[in-house]
Amino acid sequence: MENLTFDQLPQAMRLLHDKMDRLELLLTELRAPQETDAVLNVKQAAAFLHLSVSSLYVKVCHREVPFNKRGKRLYFYKTELDEWVRKGRRKTVSELQEEAGQHLLIGKGKA
Repeated sequence: MENLTFDQLPQAMRLLHDKMDRLELLLTELRAPQETDAVLNVKQAAAFLHLSVSSLYVKVCHREVPFNKRGKRLYFYKTELDEWVRKGRRKTVSELQEEAGQHLLIGKGKA
């Protein structure tokens, strides 16, 4: 630690104050409750999935989409819907060709 002169004290105090503000902000962020998974009702879930409410009901009836039921009400977790959408990803032509090439190599014993 270096020795400060009387003239350097205001600047040193300002720096110390700025560092304390940053530390306080970091501690506040750490103490903040973690964001919980959003629970959506039927209308919100339909809007999130870009579906009509009736189309969403059909998917629920066929158990194609993850849902929760309490009494007569349906609820959806946003993360579960997001994961459901991601699982429906289709491979591109180039991905399919690469996969087919890998299978051919394995079949010939070159992989």
